[in-house]
Amino acid sequence: MDLSKRIDRAMMNAITRAQGNGEGAPGRLAAALNYAVTPGGARIRPTICLSVALACGDDRPALSDRAATALELIHCASLVHDDLPAFDNADFRRGKPTVHLAFSEPLAVLTGDSLIIAAFDVLADVADDDALRALKLTRLLARHTGMPHGICAGQGWESESKVDLGAYHRSKTAALFVAATQMGAVAAGHEPEAWAELGARIGEAFQVADDLRDALYDETALGKPAGQDAIHQRPSAVEEYGVQGAIRHLQDILSGAISSIPSCPGEAGLAQLVRLYAERMTPVAPVRV
Repeated sequence: MDLSKRIDRAMMNAITRAQGNGEGAPGRLAAALNYAVTPGGARIRPTICLSVALACGDDRPALSDRAATALELIHCASLVHDDLPAFDNADFRRGKPTVHLAFSEPLAVLTGDSLIIAAFDVLADVADDDALRALKLTRLLARHTGMPHGICAGQGWESESKVDLGAYHRSKTAALFVAATQMGAVAAGHEPEAWAELGARIGEAFQVADDLRDALYDETALGKPAGQDAIHQRPSAVEEYGVQGAIRHLQDILSGAISSIPSCPGEAGLAQLVRLYAERMTPVAPVRV
């Protein structure tokens, strides 16, 4: 089974469970959960998680699937909340109306909350012999989701009068990529520390690329509102370095990402994956790393 099918199957199982298997649950909220995670987009974070697990041996694939699913549920929850009027006030996400427009603001808040709970439920529902690894996975996901350094902290930086751009990017975007690489390793029985740098570099690269796309693309190309960094006066790599400087910065980050891959049986395959993402990420010119 290819990774996309593996991820989609695991995601649908998690959403069906969160919906109560169609019994005794509020129907509109159940529908909103499915709406928030489909279509799936690139599923980049769970793909990285599973790719690392495979590179490390993937001796417990069911647990790796749960780790990848939990990550994607947290990511989808963050998008639902980010789109709310209190934050980005976005009308479109992945080419369709945002959850709060399709279902209402109260249901959007509940959808995001429910997806977060579902993520941790996925990690908790494991066999006894997976319990220790599942506990480590839970701690990693919590660390990279909340305060002081997770994606909640990243959103919090936008309310500060003075922003540390590096800390902002590490929390807002890189945190879940660090979680992806570390959780993939832990799911396969490896220690997480050596995998932090790879995740941090990939995450920083994706944020810089997102800043470039936000500045250079229109809403049709993005499938969501463009120019949001300028509108909301958010810190960005384009504001910090200019367009060409941001592109050079992106190239440097990606070169470092490949160099940081820990020694493992699937090292070459991971390097190729990063190169592939590098080609896709740069919005105005190909990257060679």
